Amino acid sequence: MTVVVEPNRAALPELLERDEDGQRLGALLWRRGPGWRAVSSAVLGGGIGERAWVMNVQVAHGYTRTDPEAHLAALARRAGLRGPGVGLMTAAEVTRRGTASDGGVDAVATAGIEVRGWAAAPGAGVPGPQAPGTINIVVTVPAPLTDAALVNAVATATEAKVQALLDAGHDCSGTPTDAVCVLARAPLPGGPAEPFAGPRSLWGARLARAVHAAVGAALPGPGVS
Repeated sequence: MTVVVEPNRAALPELLERDEDGQRLGALLWRRGPGWRAVSSAVLGGGIGERAWVMNVQVAHGYTRTDPEAHLAALARRAGLRGPGVGLMTAAEVTRRGTASDGGVDAVATAGIEVRGWAAAPGAGVPGPQAPGTINIVVTVPAPLTDAALVNAVATATEAKVQALLDAGHDCSGTPTDAVCVLARAPLPGGPAEPFAGPRSLWGARLARAVHAAVGAALPGPGVS
């Protein structure tokens, strides 16, 4: 049985800081470079494609800007980032991140759950972007995955997140603005790629355990936001 452990220091993101809205705010930055593909629900660089970097940016509570994609792109340029990347936002303190590793899969989570609930809830949805909450998850898989497996990995990470929430005593499936990014090695030309990333597949099982541990470490205790 694979044991969940803290990731290697080389797998941990950099911590950047900036002054904005009268506060000192942080950001987590992964500089991956070429040879990586990602699937993400992020504001900037979402979808599936080659991605060279990932940044999880902390913003002030009550964030009201209506151009989050442009905001993230500007912060990426300020950090000297070039090429396609992924930008996520959160109102949670990124210094309180949870990290875990399992069989080469590394997961980092930040968690703010002040606004939380169940996914299948009554009522109409809210059009347009919402203020950042939120539980953000960034996972690195050191193996190439097909497009279908990347989508499967998002589902597996989400299942593991919900399991972590319930195990921590929180009566919810997440927040309205949760986001996920899964990075995987780009396959070599004509080379193989893993077709599955469900929770009982080789890489999906490792991903699930790493995400479960990382989210659990990032969450506040029951009754705490």
